[in-house]
Amino acid sequence: MEALVHPDGRFVLGTRILRAALGRGGVRADKAEGDGATPLGRLPLRRVLYRADRGAVPRAAVPREPIGPGDGWCDDPGHPDYNRMVRLPHPARCEELWRADGLYDIVGVLGWNDAPAVRGRGSAIFLHVARDDYAPTLGCIALAAADLRMVLAAGLTAVTVTDRG
Repeated sequence: MEALVHPDGRFVLGTRILRAALGRGGVRADKAEGDGATPLGRLPLRRVLYRADRGAVPRAAVPREPIGPGDGWCDDPGHPDYNRMVRLPHPARCEELWRADGLYDIVGVLGWNDAPAVRGRGSAIFLHVARDDYAPTLGCIALAAADLRMVLAAGLTAVTVTDRG
């Protein structure tokens, strides 16, 4: 099952319309590292990462794996591990996946710039938990925790981000 994501934050899955937070840089076809934009196009759901200490294993149509305090994601375009999950500490710049704020309690890893990764084209594009106020992300797509669990359980396999209303 695929979802359609609109630039105004509508996340449409079948007949359901949910609210989503998108990147502070808008939706862009020419996504670049650090621009804060959500990439335009079809983003397959590769796998789901989750914090086992903060809830049940999410139901999903893709592989699921727990994360721990030593897990990170390399966002350094100059390193060979760019746009890959890594173990911390790591010699390159990385984002920590084990967060105190709950945003990464459930993370759908979206297929962006990963087959293969092109330096500077953007990294760590996730489907994750939204802040309570749906504040913009750094380029990810974020849903309320209950909505995220529901779309994963419904069999989500990809999201298509459009630049059309």
